[in-house]
This record gives sequence, structure tokens and C-alpha cells, in this order.
Amino acid sequence: MTFIEKLTKIWEKNNSLVCVGLDPDIDKLPACLKEKDFPIFEFNKAIIDATADIVCSYKPQAAYYQGQNADVELKMTIDYINENYPEVPVILDVKRGDIGSTSEMYAREAFIRYNADAATLNPYMGTDTLKPFLDYADKGSVILCRTSNPSSCELQELIADDAEIYKHVAKLSNTKWNYNNNVMLVIGATFPGELKTVREICPEIPFLVPGVGAQGGDVEAVLKNGLDANGYGLVINSSRGIIYADSSENFAQGARNATIELNNLINSYR
Repeated sequence: MTFIEKLTKIWEKNNSLVCVGLDPDIDKLPACLKEKDFPIFEFNKAIIDATADIVCSYKPQAAYYQGQNADVELKMTIDYINENYPEVPVILDVKRGDIGSTSEMYAREAFIRYNADAATLNPYMGTDTLKPFLDYADKGSVILCRTSNPSSCELQELIADDAEIYKHVAKLSNTKWNYNNNVMLVIGATFPGELKTVREICPEIPFLVPGVGAQGGDVEAVLKNGLDANGYGLVINSSRGIIYADSSENFAQGARNATIELNNLINSYR
């Protein structure tokens, strides 16, 4: 089963467009986990068990593991999802983009070492840096297009051939880069107008949408401008708003409650 097929099935099965970002900060973990041998994994595991029936994906951000000497816990987390909830896709957030030979190793890391279903990619260096990922036909290539951070306009809104750079990325993603029908785009919730524009350029490509919750993105605007013709097409990510919803020993139930609340809000606009 390809990544896109897996995503389509879980959208329907769980009636959810919610992606939980697994971005654990060791300093913010509940006190009850601090003495565990693998506190980050135990934190993730509890949240996964509490939310797997109401999400469409999980997105661990690799920096939160590599920056805390917790690579093994990233692997443990993805293995746990694959073994216990194999229907839920895992998007590994690494934002890779390098020369071809290096990119081949990065692709191997994401798809062979970690066995993620998809990986986020930076298209700044062009086609040859994306191709090693795109060639994994059963995996997803999640390409940065219009990101949610405030200074993204410094590059993404520059004009080339009478169109902003992010529009060129969208057009390439819908044509040249999507030869295996495995491309997904990152479109920030903080730019709903651009979200609508990219949906017009890419009517069928799914979007990973960060920026709701802590970054202030408007859920109603995201749904209005980003849904595809079938009422799906979106993977709406929330990290801090879900995983830190409760700092007590009941953190997993708090995460479940926050996920249900976000999913209900999203579905109210579908």
C-alpha cells in the first residue's frame, strides 16, 4: 500500500484530518516519566495509545530527538506505531534537501532506517535533491511550499516569471515532481489565501498544514480554502496544543481530549 492510499484509508476510517506532532521536550515531560529509562518514548507511547483512533497521522520532528540524544527513542516510537497501529501513517519531519548522493542517504535514513511512511523535504536545491525521495514510489515526499513562519515571505513571495516562488513549487509538485503520485505539500495555516491558491494549482495533492493552535492559524479558513473535491486532502498538524494539553500524570487523557476537541472543530466545518 502506498503512502497516499494509506492516508486516504485512515481519513475515512477515523473520520479525522488531525495529525499529532510528536515533538517532545525532555524538560516539559510530566514528572512521572522523568526517571524512566526511555522517558521520551514512554511519553510518546502513552499519547499514541490515547489518540490512535482519532488521528490521520503522526509527525515526529527529528530535531527533538537528535538534539536530545534520543535517536533511539525516535526509532522506538516509529516502530511502535508501525507494529501496533500500522494503519496510521508516520510523517518524519526532517526537511531534507541536499546534493543527490547525500540525498540518497537521507532517503535511506527516513525510509529504511526509520521506516517512516513519508518525509518532509526542502525543494530549494531543485529536482535532483528531491528525486532520491520521490523514487520511493510507495513513500510520501512532503515538500515545503508555503510555510507558516512569519519570515517565509523573504523567499517564498519573491517573483520569478511573473509568479511567486511558492507557486512555482506548487506547479512543479503537481507535474514534474509527482511522477509517482506520492507528493504532498506543506502549506501553513497562517496563510489561508495562499492555501486557496495552491489548492487551485494542485486540486488533488494532499496538504500537510502546520500552524493551527499555538501559531494562530484559523481552522475554519483552512477548511474553506484547503479541502479537496472529496472533502479530504488535508493533514492538519497540532503539536504543543495536544501533547502538552495536560502536564499531570493524566497527560495522555489530556492529549486525547485535545485531539477530540480539534477533530470535532475541524469536522464542524467540513
